[in-house]
Amino acid sequence: MVDVAAKAGVSRALVSIIFRDQPGASQETRERVLRVADEIGYRPDNAARLLARGRSRTLGVMFTVHQTFHADLVEGIYPEAERLGYEVLLSATGQGRGEAKAVEALLSHRCEAVILLGPDTVAADLDALGHRTVAVSVGRRVPQTRVDSVHTAEGKGVRQAMDHLVELGHRRIVHIDGGRGPGSAERRRAYRAAMRRHGLHSEVRVIPGDHTEESGIETGRLLLAERDRGEPLPTAVLAGNDRCAMGLLMALTRAGVDVPRDLSVVGYDDSHLSHLMPIGLTTVRQDSLLMAEYAVRFAVERLEDGELEPREAVLDPKLVVRGTSGPAPEQAPA
Repeated sequence: MVDVAAKAGVSRALVSIIFRDQPGASQETRERVLRVADEIGYRPDNAARLLARGRSRTLGVMFTVHQTFHADLVEGIYPEAERLGYEVLLSATGQGRGEAKAVEALLSHRCEAVILLGPDTVAADLDALGHRTVAVSVGRRVPQTRVDSVHTAEGKGVRQAMDHLVELGHRRIVHIDGGRGPGSAERRRAYRAAMRRHGLHSEVRVIPGDHTEESGIETGRLLLAERDRGEPLPTAVLAGNDRCAMGLLMALTRAGVDVPRDLSVVGYDDSHLSHLMPIGLTTVRQDSLLMAEYAVRFAVERLEDGELEPREAVLDPKLVVRGTSGPAPEQAPA
């Protein structure tokens, strides 16, 4: 600002007033100062100004690069944060970069709160984090911790998917487990409960997996190998999430299995890629924009009132029927 003031022929205090968009300078002087600032490439350092006041007004977001649903959530976080006057800083987890490292990077950059997308950190560590800073978990319920949470009613979403498949005549319905992924335990329990409710106890089958395309591909190879040994394919598969479902579709279609004529596939998330495929994916929709809005509001409200008790937002899912689900093979039209 000293350089701008010297070149514009005004005081540093007046430059500060103009950059803060406060009254006290004529329109002509204001235009001259801004023109000089542009000429010498000066930009006000908002972060430094906020830190001088003891605030960064920055929300840190931990996410996983390859999780397409996380990209949808991030897209919703930005506008809500900006509406409330906050900046957003991202920190990714990945191969060789765990959640602890990603979170510490956010805290080292003076983020006032952290929003965790699909964390799989143990509950005790999340509770410890919640006592260090404001923390919100998205996609995973974390009871008895000092962490707010936003997630979908997993059981309701799975029930919708299972009812849809049973109404289409499916009985041999397999579930690909999501491992430690967010919501996986709830989805697994809901699958088992739905199979029992529909009188399909003997058909229950949970295949270990995770929330990746590779998991779906491996499951596809397993089912195809069983078919080659003379065992029947299931008539439907409920995947742990959309990525897993897409991997399964890749393996099946490469082997000549017709989806949904031979086998129906249902995912979970309704990520933006689910409707961009040649055949749209039937899936359970989680409202990413609403989840993002709740997460940001929870973080900001706790920053403003640190005495708030941990809160939980449970949002309704919705089954979206597209092209990967159809009548069970024995009921398909000739």
